[in-house]
Amino acid sequence: MILKIEDLFKERKGNIIGDFKESAVMILIKEINQEPYICFEVRALNLLHQPGDVCLPGGKIEPGESARETSIRETKEELNLKDEEFELIGEMDYFISPYNSIMYCFVSRLKKEEVIPSPSEVDHLFWVPIKFFIENEPLVFDIELNPYMKDNFPFHLIRGGENYKFHKGKLQQFFYQYEEYVIWGFTAMMVKRFVDIIKNKI
Repeated sequence: MILKIEDLFKERKGNIIGDFKESAVMILIKEINQEPYICFEVRALNLLHQPGDVCLPGGKIEPGESARETSIRETKEELNLKDEEFELIGEMDYFISPYNSIMYCFVSRLKKEEVIPSPSEVDHLFWVPIKFFIENEPLVFDIELNPYMKDNFPFHLIRGGENYKFHKGKLQQFFYQYEEYVIWGFTAMMVKRFVDIIKNKI
């Protein structure tokens, strides 16, 4: 038995415990008047999920697909781009949310002058100079994450029962206001992390 266990774990690589929805997004950079800008989408108003929200190009990771492949595929589909019209630069940090989802992020550079997005997915695009995010800190609000147990939760199996001190959490929500647009949620979180990395290296 012990030999079988050794065989199982000898070369095994660890995975995240739990069932997570995985997605990947792209921070697409375009140079306008020699200044770098980030591309943002306003989601099509007829979509069932988050219509009209501001987001980065990206979407759900399909079976057998890597996060990098997803970010490229979704960027091409949503922005009607070809492989040679943008260049992947590298990988950003990823975020594991308390809502059982993981978001990966990549950075790329646009080589095409004009982008016409897919109207079935994108209402319109807007571009924000990276300088704006460097010079303007976002509004920050905390969301309290508290445990919620249904009536049939087995408190009697826990020492302390209903008085047990369960862990509580906190999730920061960031808000950037640029002209008539509000960039918030996971999109703002990714942008803030991207900008923090830049600021720490300048």
